[in-house]
Amino acid sequence: QVQLVESGGGLAQPGGSQRLSCAASGTTGSINPMSWYRQAPGQQRELVADITPGGRTNYADSVKGRFSISRDTGKNTMYLQMNSLKPEDTAVYYCNLESIRLGRSFWGQGTQVTVSS
Repeated sequence: QVQLVESGGGLAQPGGSQRLSCAASGTTGSINPMSWYRQAPGQQRELVADITPGGRTNYADSVKGRFSISRDTGKNTMYLQMNSLKPEDTAVYYCNLESIRLGRSFWGQGTQVTVSS
């Protein structure tokens, strides 16, 4: 029943900014760990950032200082603020939620981010 829907992707210029959103539904219990992944063409899916129920965050070295993960528990929505975008940030970005109650993870459908002049 858990559903994750990403939005906010699109075309951005190098040095520009975008904010991705992940709206979660079907979760009525405790706060769950959530994360953002991305997958570039021909590449493995990689972890970009995650946030724990306690609000601690971690980032891939490639995005440290440029990206920021956050969560609005009232709206059941997670965000990824992306600044100083580079062409190598081009990828499909996926939202992931680890449901402690259900004992499994869930994925969104992904949203395309393209950084190009």
